[in-house]
Amino acid sequence: MGRLDGKVALITGGARGQGRSHALTLAREGADVLVLDVAADIGAAAYGMATPEDLARTISEVEALGRRIIAVEGDVRSQEDLDQLVERGISTFGKIDIGVANAGIVSFDELWKISEDDWATVIDINLSGVWRTVKALAPHMIERREGSLILISSTNAHEGGEYRLSYVAAKHGVSGIVRSAALELGQYGIRVNEVCPGVVDTPMMNSQGTLDWLAGGEGLGTPDLVRKAAESFCVLADEALLDPQRISDAVLWLASEESRAVTGLEMHVDAGHRLLPGINAPTFYNQAYAAGISAD
Repeated sequence: MGRLDGKVALITGGARGQGRSHALTLAREGADVLVLDVAADIGAAAYGMATPEDLARTISEVEALGRRIIAVEGDVRSQEDLDQLVERGISTFGKIDIGVANAGIVSFDELWKISEDDWATVIDINLSGVWRTVKALAPHMIERREGSLILISSTNAHEGGEYRLSYVAAKHGVSGIVRSAALELGQYGIRVNEVCPGVVDTPMMNSQGTLDWLAGGEGLGTPDLVRKAAESFCVLADEALLDPQRISDAVLWLASEESRAVTGLEMHVDAGHRLLPGINAPTFYNQAYAAGISAD
């Protein structure tokens, strides 16, 4: 028996990376799955987004686990897209027990160079998209007087960061949604919790645009160097870029009955990064290049 037998989970941004990992993990434990992903590039992002082919892979891998899945191309910037998926999920599966607000992007630039459009896009996806996901699911969960909402945030919800002000601001806002929604929805038996990942090994992190930003210059970033430098983010030995499964394990616990008495939690899955004083990605990587650190 799985820990989520008979449950239904909705996951945004589920075509690849952390989102796919969450979908597969919950399906492996018995849940049927609803997935929404824009599956198209977004101009504000410093890297290519998921594709329809990525979404199709998520579908096939969930089905290979023997679970049912509904996956649609949709945008968390659209309340209509989210509402329609929720309605379809209820019509098909009879209910939705779990919501995982995972969709997000990152954009890099000096704060005084961020355009109005790029700022609005990051905030609309990373903050307002989380609110819309909660909004779409809340009425159904209130009616059933149960549910688990899991909002994927970041270590940047609790610290600053150079050259990603819009991302950091949005993630701080997600923490506010968690605290407020947990208070408001608790009376209906609905739990609202936040997972704050550290640096995770995903296509977003491994894109050339992200690697070059971390390295401090165009064409300088390499995966090997970034992996080596990422070790400085972790207290735990033998950790650097985290396997997405580490994050999905936390999502699974918050989705399961094992966390039945937990709400309003800020769960850090960062190999102890929050314990370290003053480490900042661009500063560290620039110093690493200056010192001639290699990937050997």
